Amino acid sequence: MRLSKIKRETKYEKRYSVKMGELTTQVTYIKRYILGLPVRTLHKYRETYYGKVKDCKDCKITA
Repeated sequence: MRLSKIKRETKYEKRYSVKMGELTTQVTYIKRYILGLPVRTLHKYRETYYGKVKDCKDCKITA
């Protein structure tokens, strides 16, 4: 039995960018699980309309 595994999960989120304003985009989370419990998020990124992959640090989540 493996104690740890890494999962990738994609979900829609509302994001805010200074240049584009508010947008709804797919955000992919790469998380590490130990014994089935999420321990830590390793990386979080989004794909733009043109297919480029960007880090989520440049966008803020809107309320």
